[in-house]
Amino acid sequence: MKTFTAILEKEETGYSALCPELDIASQGETIEEARDNLKEALMLFMETASVQEIKQRLHEEIYVTHLEVAVG
Repeated sequence: MKTFTAILEKEETGYSALCPELDIASQGETIEEARDNLKEALMLFMETASVQEIKQRLHEEIYVTHLEVAVG
C-alpha cells in the first residue's frame, strides 16, 4: 500500500481530480465520485504499468502549499 496525493478542483460541471505523483487525472460529478474515480484510475495504472513505467512517472516528493499573490 502507498499513499498518494489527490488534488480536487471544482469545474463548471463537477470536479476534476489529479494525482501529481503520477500525473494521473480523473473527474466526477461530486467530490466523492471524482476521488473514487481517481483511486480507480490509480489502481488500474498500477495493475497494468510495468515497473519501469511506474518508476519513470513517480515523483516521490510532492508539496502542496498556498501562495499569496497580488491580483489586479
